[in-house]
Amino acid sequence: MRTVTFLVLEGVDKGRVYRDLTIPVTIGREEGNGLRLNDERVSRYHAKVQMEDGDVILTDLDSTNGTRVNGTAIQIRRLRAGDQVSIGRSMLLFGTMEEIAARRAAAMPAHGEAQAQTIRAEELAAASGRVAAAASRREVDTEQGIRTWTAFDDDIPPLPQKLTPAQAARLAEIFDYMHRGLTNAVENIEANDDGTEVRLGFGEWQMIQAVQMLLARYGRTIADPEPSM
Repeated sequence: MRTVTFLVLEGVDKGRVYRDLTIPVTIGREEGNGLRLNDERVSRYHAKVQMEDGDVILTDLDSTNGTRVNGTAIQIRRLRAGDQVSIGRSMLLFGTMEEIAARRAAAMPAHGEAQAQTIRAEELAAASGRVAAAASRREVDTEQGIRTWTAFDDDIPPLPQKLTPAQAARLAEIFDYMHRGLTNAVENIEANDDGTEVRLGFGEWQMIQAVQMLLARYGRTIADPEPSM
């Protein structure tokens, strides 16, 4: 049975992860939705995600404020990992980091990005559901002299523990500041119908979204003591 994952990049629910939702699933403000958003500009039943001929299809349910995918207003659209879905004041990132990494890897040769960041075989194996050794993702890139950056959970630096209220407030302020900067960088991205071309380079776009995702998750953890990482 096919499942989908969304992460809230912007909005009241920023940082919340809706993981492994069984489709079909509806998105909206009402409690009966599989993906419920606490956003007053989201309709009670705003949009629906379903499978059709192997594709994940997003359909706007005649919502009051409409639905956008990668900045473009849509009525119905095929979703691919890494797409941004804007509903009300909320922005959702579609797909897991593994799915996004697999899409980025597949797109690189088609767009002549041979000089872009190398994705190792172990990462591709993880993206396709096989186990990758964490140590291989920490190897130093000998050609560029920098450590490979990934967003896999075992590579994420831990948050400091036992923060005082003042420390937590200051750290949250820093995260929010950086998050606003990243949001401003991507809010005007325009993509073509199949999502293969965007205003920024594809690898850069995905990197920005990966950093944005991590900041949103860290910010949520600080605001909510319940573990969400």
